[in-house]
Amino acid sequence: MIFQLFALNESTKLLISAIISFVLTTGGILGCSKFLPKDQGREFAVNGALSKGKARGAGIILIIALMIASVLCVPLNVEYIIYLAAIFIEMMSGYLDDAAKVPWGELKKGLIDLAVAVGVSVTVYMFHGGSVFLPILGLHLEIPAVVYIILGVILIWASINVTNCSDGVDGLCASMSIVTLLSVFSLIIFKFDKHRPDSMMILVWMSVFMLIAYLWFNCSPSRILMGDAGSRALGLLIAMAFMVSGMPFMFIPMAIMLIIDGGLGLLKLTVLRVTKSKTFMKNIRTPIHDHARKNKSWSDTQVVTRFTMIQVLISIISILLTFH
Repeated sequence: MIFQLFALNESTKLLISAIISFVLTTGGILGCSKFLPKDQGREFAVNGALSKGKARGAGIILIIALMIASVLCVPLNVEYIIYLAAIFIEMMSGYLDDAAKVPWGELKKGLIDLAVAVGVSVTVYMFHGGSVFLPILGLHLEIPAVVYIILGVILIWASINVTNCSDGVDGLCASMSIVTLLSVFSLIIFKFDKHRPDSMMILVWMSVFMLIAYLWFNCSPSRILMGDAGSRALGLLIAMAFMVSGMPFMFIPMAIMLIIDGGLGLLKLTVLRVTKSKTFMKNIRTPIHDHARKNKSWSDTQVVTRFTMIQVLISIISILLTFH
């Protein structure tokens, strides 16, 4: 870790780690995006044909850049090596799916998600225990190991999938994820001494600047798409950050637009499959960003701006209630 070589204050460390993450991501995109597979367009998505031919699977560039930045800047130990390995596994499974001529089935991806979720949930419990804080209510809970691990698996699975589902409009997934990551960054500062940056704090911080670099190329009209390689790894990172913060239930308000955008589609699909209903959410197109574009005639820019603004407002309120 390069910071061990220099006597730097914590603000300078955060500044340097942000620059390294941004530069590595930008350089990786400029130098390697030409080697990425090309998107084939999404038949059932609104404006899906517009994505055809764009570089897809850029998440492999983003995550590798984040990995290199982490080795350089994050105080690594066994716990965080496990986290980085889990992020890498999610990224690789997503990239191989992006690059495959025949998309992977739900079962294959689901089993990988389950294995990763169990491993991460057990790891968080081993290093941080089952103590959970509900800041808005001011309650501290001690959750038994088995219950904590099961709830952690559910949180990780939900975060991976709703983040993945939100990646359908240029700039949307990255913009909402930046707000969510900055929100959980504030929670980690609340848990740990802000003058002693924790490894997860730095990892989340660098992820924000990784996404800012990516947004330069992904804002409408985009040149590259992160694909499952990026969105699935990003969803895992978000879930891990909330769990390490000790306030995992804050995922609900601080990622509410990701949950609404992607989660309602998962809910609709589950209900339709289980009940065979033909009327449940019949008039609502999912993901919700497609409903906004098709049924409400919002432009891509309006979707990104409005969804992100709503998340910013809810996150600010949540942060104020946490620190009151």
